[in-house]
Amino acid sequence: MSRLQELFARKQKNVLNVYCTAGYPQLNSTLSVMTALQESGADLIELGIPYSDPLADGPVIQASGSQAIANGMTVAILFQQLKNFRQDIHLPVVLMGYFNQVLQYGFEKFCADAAAVGVDGLILPDLPMYEFETMYGEIIRKHGLDFIFLVTPETSVERIQKLDGLSTGFLYAVSSSSTTGSDKKMEDQSAYFQRLQSLGLRNPVLVGFGVKDKATFAAASAHGAGAIIGSAYIKALEGKEDVAAATHDFIGAVLG
Repeated sequence: MSRLQELFARKQKNVLNVYCTAGYPQLNSTLSVMTALQESGADLIELGIPYSDPLADGPVIQASGSQAIANGMTVAILFQQLKNFRQDIHLPVVLMGYFNQVLQYGFEKFCADAAAVGVDGLILPDLPMYEFETMYGEIIRKHGLDFIFLVTPETSVERIQKLDGLSTGFLYAVSSSSTTGSDKKMEDQSAYFQRLQSLGLRNPVLVGFGVKDKATFAAASAHGAGAIIGSAYIKALEGKEDVAAATHDFIGAVLG
């Protein structure tokens, strides 16, 4: 079993996936943030690769990405930082980035290097389904990586089922058609979540966008296997010198 499969086999509810930006708040913060998340009770780490044009990201994550880029973070440096991370981190780790930055690095080289250091999966929100099916999915599978697609309230039932069939690991259910950090209320999307639950999807569903505290984590988790927190955690790190303490306090408050 992959680490993601093992996680969802062991824990079917209240899975906490936390997004962090590689190279933030400092260039060399990546591993200390990941370690702090593991020690504080996160179940899964979504490690964002900073990018100059992050289409799905709201202002908080955009700002963290800009800071990480200013710190000197690149894809190559990230893989150097992750070279031995499996000596200490046992949680599943998925990389979240954008198609163009992976293409610039070299798609197969990116997948090979990700697999070599111990990354479990990829989230590339702007990789089209057709290109995944006809070209890139085979490369991703060749290197043993899971690939997670996103669905939104506007995604048709037919497309949801198709994306579920192509995804491995889990399916990322965007809670609203907005960017990360949205303040739209979870209960406003009850019909959407009920539709997802009625489809008998093969992948566990994690709900993201707008999840920021104990109440929203519980509300989101009620609609799937768990939830994804990003912007609120990045905010919690802002201006903090002690990453471990800030992480412990934030995750402790979310998990109650």
